[in-house]
Amino acid sequence: MANIISANLYQRRDGLTAEQYEALYQESIKHPENFWATQAAILDFCSPWKNVLTGDWTKGEERWFDKARLNACYNCVDRHLEAHGDDIALIWQGDNPAESLKISYHALHEKVSRCANVLKKYGVRRGDVVGIYLPMIPEAIVSMLACARIGAIHCVVFAGFSAEALSSRLNETACRLVITADEGLRGGKFIALKKQVDEALEHSPHIETVLMVKRTGNLVPWNAQRDVSYDEALQGVESRCDCVEMESEDPLFVLYTSGSTGKPKGILHTTAGYLLYTALTFKTVFDYQPGDIYWCTADIGWITGHSYGVYGPLANRATILLYEGIPTYPDAGRFWQIVDQHHVNIFYTAPTAIRALMREGDEWVKKSQRTSLRILGTVGEPINPSVWKWYFDKVGNSKCPVIDTWWQTETGGFLITPIAGITPLKPGSATKPFWGIKPELTEKTKGNLLITLPWPALMRTVYNNHPRFIEGYLMPVASAYFTGDGAQRDADGYYYITGRIDDVINTAGHRLSTTEIESALVMHADIAETAVVGYPHEIKGEGIYAFVTPKANVQPTLALKEILMEQTAKIIGPIAKPDIIQFAVALPKTRSGKIMRRLLRKIASGETQDFGDVSTLADPKVIEELLQEHAASKQP
Repeated sequence: MANIISANLYQRRDGLTAEQYEALYQESIKHPENFWATQAAILDFCSPWKNVLTGDWTKGEERWFDKARLNACYNCVDRHLEAHGDDIALIWQGDNPAESLKISYHALHEKVSRCANVLKKYGVRRGDVVGIYLPMIPEAIVSMLACARIGAIHCVVFAGFSAEALSSRLNETACRLVITADEGLRGGKFIALKKQVDEALEHSPHIETVLMVKRTGNLVPWNAQRDVSYDEALQGVESRCDCVEMESEDPLFVLYTSGSTGKPKGILHTTAGYLLYTALTFKTVFDYQPGDIYWCTADIGWITGHSYGVYGPLANRATILLYEGIPTYPDAGRFWQIVDQHHVNIFYTAPTAIRALMREGDEWVKKSQRTSLRILGTVGEPINPSVWKWYFDKVGNSKCPVIDTWWQTETGGFLITPIAGITPLKPGSATKPFWGIKPELTEKTKGNLLITLPWPALMRTVYNNHPRFIEGYLMPVASAYFTGDGAQRDADGYYYITGRIDDVINTAGHRLSTTEIESALVMHADIAETAVVGYPHEIKGEGIYAFVTPKANVQPTLALKEILMEQTAKIIGPIAKPDIIQFAVALPKTRSGKIMRRLLRKIASGETQDFGDVSTLADPKVIEELLQEHAASKQP
């Protein structure tokens, strides 16, 4: 395969040419307010804005489309009804291959309206926060849109998170109501969601109502004073609910992401700028045309599920596919079976999933046709060239462009990405910035990645902690958004993302705080100290490697390792369980007591020499001891 894949591999259907795209990019950088005012025509506003952009964005004070009024749910559902109400909005595919259903825009409108009326019945008002802890079922999307319809702020919590993690998010946002399910189904296994909610609410007594969707029908604990059957509640309300007009900067949702200080951050996104940016990027990058079947495999509990599983697609009247299960159940051909069954045209997934399926062998791919596919996409982490090549050659039959997108929870949407049919592709590169995005590096061709112009979908704050937003994102480098990612830029201006520069591990596309994992491990009474780092992992991209120092007279046993892993899973969630635990007599520290994590990363990666300057270590012998322990360490 050549180093560069021609953009002519894909012929755009919207008529946009490379020359037109470049001219619009230059316009978006030189005259951003004019550019974004023109692009805002993609949305329906109830009343116009006074200014496209006001306030100093470098101080976290910017306001986009100031004083304009609109409703996100109206833009995603209602405005499509008159001419296209019978079009399919959502295809749901269950964990069980025999279960699937299709929901039209008319049907989605009724479901959302009824859900919104239920929320109002139980006291939810404009500006209130609603917790959503649901599996990948239609009610997850319905609940999000219902919140947007009445001006409530949704806070979706990934259904793989523990009761403790759920409780902390409910407490910080002061939720009054939670929507959950009796159980989830995933890979043929039952996930006890209602039980998790009950445990969480032991530490969140302010929750007044739990709306429970019946998914499996199995018996679950019931609190008659607090719990309400979602399905029964829907029958007791009207099927009409008017949309509430929201100001452009009114909050749309809060979504938590891990931070290097340990405590997860509640990222707050507002209405107009976020919706415009996700709608425009989705339509332009994927060349989406109504009638295409689009499948984003991301869970609804992550930003990808929000931006490119719900808001961006539905604002473009897309037909989206929602899948409840996992890539390998009942076998490793499941993804490709679904592509064939539902004639998927655009497929957007994470490198972790691609690596896992690649490992299963080509035969599972060859059992499917995949002739409907036109565009492939990746999200969540950099994709290494060999995996890119397999995805392109085997899944896409060397005919589908691979759209390798780089962005963050904080950015709202794609910042650096190829444009289908416009951008020549380089395996492993996220290529070039989208309209309005002006990236810079702290050195000429490499270094910390910065964004030096504002764009509409940038987060507005950390929920209830604006100073943390300023300090973490806007203060590190003057007049720029500090991404926390490193990057390199080649002679053609293509960007290659090199990973996090802070203490956050990107494992399987999920950003996890090392400090949060360390805190969970050290809660065990026998543990004195821990240090967690990432290391290269064949499937996940980055694995979790924990160095653990037991207290004096405590035996470092395999049983203790297993207990620590389960403890971490219970406190944070299974995705945070360490892949490897290495017991360590001591950790490498400077004379001031700071742990030298770069040394631990080298050891975790299997490097045994070239540790650089270790003159500041309080005890240089620790390195030799760690290497010996690493060699003797057994993976659990």
